[in-house]
Amino acid sequence: MSSRARLIAAASLTLAAACSAFAQDYPSRPVRLVLGFAPGGVADLTSRLLTQQLTERMGQPFLVDNRPGAGGIIAAETVAKSAADGYNLLLITNGNAAAATLMKSLPYDPVKDFTMIAPLASFDLVIVTGRDSKIASVKDILALARSAPQKLNLGSINIGSTQHLSMELFRAQAGVEMNAVTYKGTPALVAALQGNEVQVGFEVLGPVLAQISAGALRAIAVTSGRRFEALPNVPTVIESGLPQYNVSAWNGVAGPAKTPRPIVDRLNAEINAAIARPEVRQRLRDLAVVPTGGTPEDMTKLLASEIRRWGEVVTQAKIERQ
Repeated sequence: MSSRARLIAAASLTLAAACSAFAQDYPSRPVRLVLGFAPGGVADLTSRLLTQQLTERMGQPFLVDNRPGAGGIIAAETVAKSAADGYNLLLITNGNAAAATLMKSLPYDPVKDFTMIAPLASFDLVIVTGRDSKIASVKDILALARSAPQKLNLGSINIGSTQHLSMELFRAQAGVEMNAVTYKGTPALVAALQGNEVQVGFEVLGPVLAQISAGALRAIAVTSGRRFEALPNVPTVIESGLPQYNVSAWNGVAGPAKTPRPIVDRLNAEINAAIARPEVRQRLRDLAVVPTGGTPEDMTKLLASEIRRWGEVVTQAKIERQ
């Protein structure tokens, strides 16, 4: 072995030992999980449940850092430009995958500037109306839109979110003129529905399930290809007359590019262990969230496939690039 080769080998061993020692000491201070959503939505609730578990398991505070707006770009940029030391994590979602196509330019590369850590969960979306609305079905939405073009307001949260894209895909497949309005978070959307500012809302099921159960909102359809078990009488959009409509959502955890593999492996193991706990799984089910888990490689494959999928949705819905 040449002197140069010996130096490279020694340096590699030294780096590996340093990374391993760093992983054993990690975390030695608080860790933040950044998400591009306001408090109160399913992303926030799921994140707080996860960070509580990681705090207990890893002996340091894991803190939720809400940075809503710009379709999750603010949150993603914050993490992409942070130190790759495991102390700045991102709740990565469908919105991040969609942004790759939806946005004309991004201040980061949605693939190369991140290290995938673990898939976290999947969840359904629901189409809802206000309690006193006369709209009781997807057919009613379409009939009202046809009778009064541009008079019907559809609402969702953040531009670029799964909720927003599901709304835009609905508009495109319905082929009827309907207005689209976006809000910063679930509470604002619910208030708009109750005040008839918008007549129809598209939201993740978990954050509005209590309002549906209490009768404050009415669920008229779920967006995935199957009915939700807790709402067996609520049809899918496919059943309601739009046979090509099928939307569901997911989230996971990522860090900045070049996050050391020992840190990634430690976090992956702890995340999977946390969401495997029966009490955690039950609390997630109460939020209409299905824990998934998996490897960093699973998360990498998921992100790549979802970038392709949501790119097709943006094209099909003819959504203007932001």
